[in-house]
Amino acid sequence: MSSGVPSKCELDVLTWERQFGGHWRVGGDTGPLLAALALLAALDWLCQRLLPPLAALAVLVTSGWIALSRLARPQRLPVATRVVLITGCDSGFGKETAKKLDAMGFMVLATVLELNGPGALELRACCSPRLRLLQMDLTKPADISQVLEFTKAHTTSTGLWGLVNNAGFNDVVADVELSPVATFRNCMEVNFFGALQLTKGLLPLLRHSRGRIVTVGSPAGDMPYPCLAAYGTSKAAIALLMDTFSCELLPWGVKVSIIQPACFKTDSVTNVGQWEKRKQLLLANLPQELLQAYGEDYIEHLHGQFLHSLSLALPDLSPVVDAIIDALLAARPRRRYYPGHGLGLMYFIHYYLPEGLRRRFLQTFFISHCLPQALRPGQPAPTPIQDAVRDPDPNLGPSPVAGR
Repeated sequence: MSSGVPSKCELDVLTWERQFGGHWRVGGDTGPLLAALALLAALDWLCQRLLPPLAALAVLVTSGWIALSRLARPQRLPVATRVVLITGCDSGFGKETAKKLDAMGFMVLATVLELNGPGALELRACCSPRLRLLQMDLTKPADISQVLEFTKAHTTSTGLWGLVNNAGFNDVVADVELSPVATFRNCMEVNFFGALQLTKGLLPLLRHSRGRIVTVGSPAGDMPYPCLAAYGTSKAAIALLMDTFSCELLPWGVKVSIIQPACFKTDSVTNVGQWEKRKQLLLANLPQELLQAYGEDYIEHLHGQFLHSLSLALPDLSPVVDAIIDALLAARPRRRYYPGHGLGLMYFIHYYLPEGLRRRFLQTFFISHCLPQALRPGQPAPTPIQDAVRDPDPNLGPSPVAGR
């Protein structure tokens, strides 16, 4: 029978609640919380009988802090009338994030390549009238300027809370020597320069609201994925830019986060026909000297390995969407988010193991090279090319697709 006087364990729990309640909130499932409190009560009983008072208190406080840290979620800011602009909403992460933010009550400005494309039509059909679709190709400064003008004109009363740089582009999977320089330029135009121009244009609004900048990067910007140099280089550039923004905008209260997702099954990833066309364009425009040195079967092998790795992509996009939302609403968002399985192991290997093991791991995990034709046993030694090897057709490949 209760005496009405709280026990020592109850007092400890109340103390933790008063101390951390303003910064943490517990999820709706109370089962784990009740189990943790029961364990803490049992631990309190044992500590009082086996340890001196100060040691018992230290053990109990430490255990309680660990338990509540594991169970609790950082406090999130209210949605209210927050406005967020998201790029690349035709498909994938951008489209799903726009849908989720709209359902949460945000006013979403979603940029798409085609206002009447399948992604735009889906957003119109399933989202509220608050969501506004804006046409924008990040390779066209005029499009970016129009979006900037619209955003400034339509957020005078609400302000702009967040920018999500999601749009991304890659159109070739090949060794650097086989990749047209135009591909590097196209990736930089969308993944770096377009995002740079848009972010700089919105900084006055974001500084005024002390808002958030969230950018979808890629692990390919942190480690040398085989055959993704053009894409990875642009993602490395945007990650460094965002780290710089993070430091420079700290006095203004603007928080900057980068999402580094694993491979997920977005529409651009799973479009096998599109990747087949790009491979055929690469073969058709490759200089004869390079085609002879590497061999068509070498390029076919890389393509097959790439498609196999895509078949293992994660189907559920929600971890990335949740990371973006946390970066927008968490009171203390992370600088880096790594949604998806296996990334922790990949980064551990990349940063802590010898270079040879890192290279072999990436080749096993992603693309395993075979020997170029000129290096195979029985092949004649390659002869020096007298004239400079011309770069493949600068017009190789479709126009950049500013969406993910």
